[in-house]
Amino acid sequence: MTEEWIPTAGAVHSKETPYERWAQGEGIPTYVGGYQPNLHTIELAPWTRMGQAGAFVNLEPHAEDDAYVLEIAPGGQTEEIHHCFEAMILVLSGRGATTFWQPGTPKQTVEWQRGSLLAPPLNCFYQHFNLDGQTPARLFAVTSAPMMINMVRNPDFAFNNPFVFWERYGGQESYFSDPGRELPGSVWQTNFIPDLRLAHLDENNVRGPAQRIMHYGLSNNSMVAHCSEFPVGQYKMAHCHGGGAHIVILEGHGYSYLNFKDEPPRRYDWQEGTLLSPQELEYHQHFNLSDTVARDVALRMGQLGVSNRRWSTWDNLRGVAYHEQDPAIYETYVQECARAGIEVVMQRPDFAAAR
Repeated sequence: MTEEWIPTAGAVHSKETPYERWAQGEGIPTYVGGYQPNLHTIELAPWTRMGQAGAFVNLEPHAEDDAYVLEIAPGGQTEEIHHCFEAMILVLSGRGATTFWQPGTPKQTVEWQRGSLLAPPLNCFYQHFNLDGQTPARLFAVTSAPMMINMVRNPDFAFNNPFVFWERYGGQESYFSDPGRELPGSVWQTNFIPDLRLAHLDENNVRGPAQRIMHYGLSNNSMVAHCSEFPVGQYKMAHCHGGGAHIVILEGHGYSYLNFKDEPPRRYDWQEGTLLSPQELEYHQHFNLSDTVARDVALRMGQLGVSNRRWSTWDNLRGVAYHEQDPAIYETYVQECARAGIEVVMQRPDFAAAR
């Protein structure tokens, strides 16, 4: 394939980005659109690079990060992996282990289960194993591959780079077993989270009453995650920010609205395993219809993410106050809760105050 580079205004463009060409060459399906109802059931194909089955889940044209689902056969294992871009890996189902190492250092193994969150240190070697001989294990990963491959325009640099980032990971004995510590601003710094469904979250009422949240930084990476809860009988304020966040439902069921400013909201129903990925400055709002708290995790770029840095203003992140929203949003929620047998806890907003 002949590349057609077009230099304009000091930049270099082509009909396809280097990342897009690389992804197409991997020979696995690519799912697009802002919503995937169930990551457990999407169809996969053999992925030679991984030695198992996979699919890209690039729901929106985020230039900074991508996502994929990887399924490891019962009792199976992946090829040895290393890459010069970051990744955050969520265990969707199954039980297994991942071995990490740097050249010349002993291997270290971390056992995982549904709800575990791990992040390979940059450019280290690692390999996944399914410890269950009867059931497949399925992983979901968000990576910074688009940013790296598009920048250097050479996938070999990303996957065959011998440089060792010793300051990120040097094989320390307690690297993955240290539970970490909480930093100011509800940030937990660690290298492995055994189960996000059980992880402690701090109270945070910025987007509504009784909300809880925790931000995570793993393996000295620039990629981050945050886990939040949706209280019973309540919903969050609509908010927006930069693109690239991949939101996976960990527990519960309900629905979300996605829309750009001055557009009618589009409804998406969710359950455990649903993925939502709002575009840049696309408002999103989550409604819990469970009789228990619902919980999600968002995997994304951190402060190095260009769109997040550009659009993460306080007003965008805090969101639209309840009384400033369309009254139909509250009325619809009341009706949906009645159908689900759930009592609405939050009081009806004073919509007259917004006039």
